[in-house]
Amino acid sequence: MIEFYQGNIPDINHFLKVYAFASLIGKQEGLDTDTQDILEIAALIHDIACPLCREKYGDTDGRHQEAESETLARDFLEEFHLPPSMLERIVFLVTHHHTYSQVDGMDYQILLEADYLVNAGESARYACRMEQFRQRVFRTKTGIELLDSMYRLSQ
Repeated sequence: MIEFYQGNIPDINHFLKVYAFASLIGKQEGLDTDTQDILEIAALIHDIACPLCREKYGDTDGRHQEAESETLARDFLEEFHLPPSMLERIVFLVTHHHTYSQVDGMDYQILLEADYLVNAGESARYACRMEQFRQRVFRTKTGIELLDSMYRLSQ
């Protein structure tokens, strides 16, 4: 993914931080090995559509990312010959990582939390809604503790 982002340091830093938080939260929450692997791969490629969206739409709006990411994710992952169920779940997570309703698994929940933890530090748009996200989106003990500790919530 570092090569994929062609020297775009903010994008590289973002996906690495999301990956680190997703990995940490997943391990702390006791995910099984397969779910942890799915989560970590999804975290690595979750913003795969950002370069295309900047070029095509002039932004990286979540709706645009979700609309554009399926083909990009499938093409990128093709060379890894993942089991079909694993591939489908990763693609689903990547194409829904800005959808905060109908969360259907811990991998999905943790990806949302990890991405938000990073977005809140990178964008005022996310930071100003921190308490709202804490109440509406965060569910894992580890994610909530990280959010509270990092951003001094509930102190």
